[in-house]
Amino acid sequence: MMTPVIPDLLGAFSPISLTEMDSVKLMTRSDEKYLCHIDQLPQLLKKAIPDFNILENHGQRLLGYESMYLDTPEHEMYLMHHNGRLNRYKIRIREYTASHEFFLEIKFKDNHRETTKKRIPVGPDRDYFSQESRAFLKQFSRYSPEMLEPKLFSSFQRMTLVNNDIQERITIDLQPSWFNGSKRIELPQIVIMEVKSAKTSNTRGFGLLLRDARVLPRRLSKYCTGTILLYPAIKHNRFKAKMLHLKKLDKTLQYAEPISAIL
Repeated sequence: MMTPVIPDLLGAFSPISLTEMDSVKLMTRSDEKYLCHIDQLPQLLKKAIPDFNILENHGQRLLGYESMYLDTPEHEMYLMHHNGRLNRYKIRIREYTASHEFFLEIKFKDNHRETTKKRIPVGPDRDYFSQESRAFLKQFSRYSPEMLEPKLFSSFQRMTLVNNDIQERITIDLQPSWFNGSKRIELPQIVIMEVKSAKTSNTRGFGLLLRDARVLPRRLSKYCTGTILLYPAIKHNRFKAKMLHLKKLDKTLQYAEPISAIL
């Protein structure tokens, strides 16, 4: 359950629009991910209020995201990530619930470890077999619709903070959950943060706030995490340390059963 003080803290930030945020270009960018317990978030937000604005879209500051991830029947894209392979893809259909927009998105990580994202709008039926989707997949990936199937759905709520002075954006994702039609896993106490800045620093900006709170960088893929939790028999030894850290962050032991099953 979300800490009650968080909505009040969001209202204390000055708003920034999507157009204004997109005008802040990060020509060279460093991305760093962090995990923390939701009880740590209010203090981080309080300290960020003087220096950061918050994205407001359709009158909302905490925006819902829902994604349907596609993969081959053998989980090829997940296994390439698990095995550390580059030139790999992630394919999903994402719904931005505030605007009821749907996009077919392809993320590609090349052999220089640089990630590019392409997307096209699709309808609420999430049709990735349409002529437009088929052409898009052919142009930007090596997969056809016939090679893919829905593997899992994910949802979370996101706030986005922007500091124009040091060209920094922070996404903070709350209440992540995953389901595959027969099983649902929720991790409501976990907060997933990503700091995108012109230069990584823990001596200024949000990096300094995280350092002072003793929150260390820790990468986490929502798709890989959901895949492991929903398909515990899948190969996952490379991610065991990450799953153990999630378990340690939980103070109620409510994650003990789903996470212990894979450790």
